Amino acid sequence: MGRYNLRMAASLQLLNVKAVKPFHTVSWRRSTPPLRCSVAPPPSTSHRSYTITLLPGDGIGPEVVSVAKDVLTLAGSLEGIKYDFKEMLIGGAALDTAGVPLPDETLSVAKESDAVLLGAIGGYKWDQNEKRLKPETGLLQLRQGLTVFANLRPATVFPQLVDASPLKKEIVEGVDIMVVRELTGGIYFGFPRGYGVNQHGERIGYNTEVYSALEVDRIAEVAFKIAQKRGGKLCSVDKANVLEASMFWRKRVLEKAKEYPDVELSHMYVDNASMQLIRYPKQFDTIVTNNIFGDILSDEASMITGSIGMLPSASLGNSGPGLFEPIHGSAPDIAGQDKANPCATVLSAAMLLRYGLGEDKAAERIDKAVEDTLNRGFRTADIYSTGTNQKLVGCKQLGEEILKSVESNVLAGAV
Repeated sequence: MGRYNLRMAASLQLLNVKAVKPFHTVSWRRSTPPLRCSVAPPPSTSHRSYTITLLPGDGIGPEVVSVAKDVLTLAGSLEGIKYDFKEMLIGGAALDTAGVPLPDETLSVAKESDAVLLGAIGGYKWDQNEKRLKPETGLLQLRQGLTVFANLRPATVFPQLVDASPLKKEIVEGVDIMVVRELTGGIYFGFPRGYGVNQHGERIGYNTEVYSALEVDRIAEVAFKIAQKRGGKLCSVDKANVLEASMFWRKRVLEKAKEYPDVELSHMYVDNASMQLIRYPKQFDTIVTNNIFGDILSDEASMITGSIGMLPSASLGNSGPGLFEPIHGSAPDIAGQDKANPCATVLSAAMLLRYGLGEDKAAERIDKAVEDTLNRGFRTADIYSTGTNQKLVGCKQLGEEILKSVESNVLAGAV
């Protein structure tokens, strides 16, 4: 297992989150040890079967999900795992077919599955749609429907890709950050919101940033427990110098910190945090922040690593299936051209196995295969460096090379 997987496993091992009654009924489940409160039994040694909902979505989504499905199938078969894949519509693809970004059937199937793997959503075609008919609305509805609230986004610099970072090697080498983003509260979901006219007769648009104590407490608890298993450092990012919602956030995090005296807590304003991520990213270990700040900072952190196409994510609750997806977008400019990097989706599939199903061995096969493929020099354009002995390949071939690594690792007894 590479450093990335060791740190992820160490970060989340023994993580247990208390069930609460929040604004949005949520839950948190884990794999071995379970990521959710309801402790799932370890997988048996006989054949196991799981239902996986696949949501290819838009743009490059179908391409990268296809690769991840093949890798899941092969790695699973080597561990006696069988899958019942249910491919459903979401986002723009759903709008074009069903007229809504998240059909009822998609949500129903997803809620009944063991885990959900998403590709990407959105595209220029639907940019001018009203909000309720935007592809991104389907993702927000899916997260709410699955009652997930904690989004884990690792930003780890792979040793093989340190030269792909836009920052100097000495700045990014060894960077290993976990961003814990609150997912179902804040300005994306707050009311009132809408359009109107102010007292001066000017047309306005407005949104509301609001958090309950329960929403802040539960995400803070997740972050403190992750920090305990990592480097023991937690940085809470807010804008408490001007925003009441952030002042409230900081107060609740400080209260929660009393339960974790072994974790070194610091606070940072979001504008400074965005600067510090570029200036000296190694100062961060675990970051916890609200929905909108986390959305922005996690993407910024991802670019430190060299490519957003390398980074997976998990969205989890206290019960029900987790949602696993790459953090990149739909990249409509390269869709259908076999240029997409499938690694983030493949690694999301590994997270699905580890944290969604408790299938650590199959997850390790995938993680090791991705590392081996990088070690053999295969790169898609986003992580390719000219003037080297690296091999520039497309999405499909990189997927084939990952499959070869899964098989060769078995033959070599590497897993």
